[in-house]
Amino acid sequence: MTTWLPEERETASAVVAAGRITAEESRDLGLTAVPVSGTSAPDMAVLAAERALGASTCAPEDIGLVVHGWLYHQGHDFWSPAHYIAARIGARAALPLGVQQMSNAGAAALGVAVDKLTADACLQAALVTTADRFCPPGFDRWAADYGVVYGDAGTAALLRRLDRERPPSGLVLKSLAFVTDARYESMYRGRDEFSPAPLWRDGRIDVRRPKKAYLEEHGGIAAFTESARSSVRTVLLKALTEAGVEPGDARIRYVALPRLSDSVLDMMYLPVLEGLVAGKTLREREDSGHLGAGDMFANMASISASPDLESGEFAVLIGGGGGFTWSCAVVQAV
Repeated sequence: MTTWLPEERETASAVVAAGRITAEESRDLGLTAVPVSGTSAPDMAVLAAERALGASTCAPEDIGLVVHGWLYHQGHDFWSPAHYIAARIGARAALPLGVQQMSNAGAAALGVAVDKLTADACLQAALVTTADRFCPPGFDRWAADYGVVYGDAGTAALLRRLDRERPPSGLVLKSLAFVTDARYESMYRGRDEFSPAPLWRDGRIDVRRPKKAYLEEHGGIAAFTESARSSVRTVLLKALTEAGVEPGDARIRYVALPRLSDSVLDMMYLPVLEGLVAGKTLREREDSGHLGAGDMFANMASISASPDLESGEFAVLIGGGGGFTWSCAVVQAV
């Protein structure tokens, strides 16, 4: 798995100086800069995919499935970015599929690929990509949402079945679990009526407006917080059980969280982990921010490159996305 990040950065200090966010908001967000791309989202996915293929022995023509996950606009309004990615990397006969499940789209795309590889014995390899570019005028990456700064990136993961004749390399996916509570889809809808076209109301994404309306209607955040923590705990324990790993297993080296602010992590994730699961908690948001659908794959790439992860050790990766669906993957180093 690989992450492709653009070189350009937008700094928190410059955004505060421009009056787009306050100094207090900047401190809560907990980062100094995020990557900003002049390259389209699907092209970032292509660049990440080319890196993944270049680091493997897999040829593009061996890929039978390309699954692309995303959160925000992919550059055209009526179009299939998954087909574009497949064509650009040379996997022109692969089945391209698109998955849009808010910030959980990367994990959901991974789930589609795993299920297809499990069910179709003729499928040799699957490629999963994510990419998002949160650029103006439609998106203010710093101020569109509460507790989140959105960074631009492409990610890619190449999947194959375990094969006795070909020793595995990198990370082995031991389990992938999901838990959904669809009652909270209205948190991203609020009181807004359904619109006939994208960006109909004011020409930009404003996540705060529907969230504020939801909280006013439901008496605050307490009920959601309780439900979210319960869902995170459930999906974590489900993934560990399916992987055959006890929560306190000393072989769990890392627990990687979504690339969100401390206020969001403190509300939803960290209280669940405390005293429950072994491993060092990773917060990899610095210099990236929240990569839309790409947090889980970017965390996998970071963990895979870690010199501290030894053969036989595990990493647990937790994700989630509006709607709400939470995900948890357990991987093992080989």
